[in-house]
Amino acid sequence: MSYTALYRKFRPQEFEDVKGQEHIVTTLRNQIKADRVGHAYLFCGTRGTGKTTVAKIFARAVNCQHPIDGSPCGSCPSCRSIAEGSSMNVVEIDAASNNGVDNIREIREEVAYSPTEGKYRVYIIDEVHMLSIGAFNALLKTLEEPPSYVIFILATTEANKIPVTILSRCQRYDFKRITIDTISKRLAELMEQEQIQVEPKAVRYVARAADGSMRDALSLLDQCIAFYLGQNLTYDHVLEVLGAVDTEVFSRMLRKIMGNDISGVISLLEELMIQGREPGQFVTDFTWYLRNLLLLQSSDNMEEVLDISSENLALLKEEAKMVEAAQLMRYIRVFSELSNQIRYAVQKRVLIEIALIKLCKPEMERDYESLILRVSQLEQKLEKGIPAGFVQAPQEKRDDLPVMQESTKPQLPKAIPKEVQQVVKHWRSIVEELSGGLKNYLRLARPSMTEGGQLSLVLEDEVAEAFLNTEKHQEELRAAMAKKTGREIPFKIVLNETSHPFEESYVDLEKIINMEITIEEQEDI
Repeated sequence: MSYTALYRKFRPQEFEDVKGQEHIVTTLRNQIKADRVGHAYLFCGTRGTGKTTVAKIFARAVNCQHPIDGSPCGSCPSCRSIAEGSSMNVVEIDAASNNGVDNIREIREEVAYSPTEGKYRVYIIDEVHMLSIGAFNALLKTLEEPPSYVIFILATTEANKIPVTILSRCQRYDFKRITIDTISKRLAELMEQEQIQVEPKAVRYVARAADGSMRDALSLLDQCIAFYLGQNLTYDHVLEVLGAVDTEVFSRMLRKIMGNDISGVISLLEELMIQGREPGQFVTDFTWYLRNLLLLQSSDNMEEVLDISSENLALLKEEAKMVEAAQLMRYIRVFSELSNQIRYAVQKRVLIEIALIKLCKPEMERDYESLILRVSQLEQKLEKGIPAGFVQAPQEKRDDLPVMQESTKPQLPKAIPKEVQQVVKHWRSIVEELSGGLKNYLRLARPSMTEGGQLSLVLEDEVAEAFLNTEKHQEELRAAMAKKTGREIPFKIVLNETSHPFEESYVDLEKIINMEITIEEQEDI
């Protein structure tokens, strides 16, 4: 016999088996017991919360010959035929692929005929928001004046796309995301039935990763069991299969962020990506980790709320003392914004790198939280006797007044090496051959030159400067330059911090090379 996936094998067959939607189940059972069944229902909610399952149970219950407390008996001919999918009284329609006017017209023609067996003809239209405007209009008349023996159950994950004229004719039921506790308990029960040994911590993590969806939880658990078939399923096994990250790595990441170690956080992220960790899952789990730290700071009685081991709890308590609440709130805000952006992004890793750089450099942002953090960092530097960014200009007549530094007009270099000329002449083509994120940032770079004759790539954007000042990205650029010139060209990434335009502070090599003002080896410039 072929294998049946867990989410199909354990799909609830009675209202009692539906978990986490008691407010809906109770209402529907009361309607059946009191014979107050409506003609149109709208089931709304995120994926995997039981919309279609409840619709099927409801369809069996209203046609059941011997209902038990409003739930289908499961043994009468009507219940059996509906469960087997052979009943003509229950019609399931996928609106994603049957969304035209003609499909709805067929329904309008069918509802003219009363059911051959049972009391009701039930139409379950899944993903109803996918219907076209014409199809909605065709459905409207039938919903407004349906025959007494017809029930429509519309299911959708996007209720905002349903026309108001349809909404007003339906009883609306909102399916909630199922809690972690409810999912964990259900998974533990099913694993006991399957006689599979699973660590409670592993079950708990799967439940959290499912994000309120029982179906997703069962699918994830099925995947983990298949990978370690015949073995006890441990927490580490689950992390490995789902591409997740252990708490210890988050601790290392947080300490590097607090130390403003940009190269350190980028290297650690690189390590995680090489291990095959999923970027979106990393963002979700790190946000959860920061949330746990904030909760520990907010109250002394959060141990029971935080679903972590005693070892990790001790580590969290230690780190909660090291970081301020304002910092944590800023970190959570940045990563929450990232979680919305990364869902449909192509360059997920680039977005994560930018977010991590933002956390390390609060001066890049201008919001209140970042300003407070910058002041705090300045205070810490002053306490340690480190100058907080003050540059003393040469003294002139008075020693008691600071002298404002003026922008000095850049001087043309005496000679430009041939290899640097080659790089500048082909700069745009070199950039276009690079990978996505590197290419986008280097398009903003302006080639210049230091007094020692070294090529400088000047940027106005702090994010771009931090992104390019990593060993991996510099190595890719170095290789691209060598490919074009035939030799390795030393260069450095520079951030324009002069508060003056590029042309007033740096030599514009592109303008010089293109105008052929200088040639290497010339004595007079």
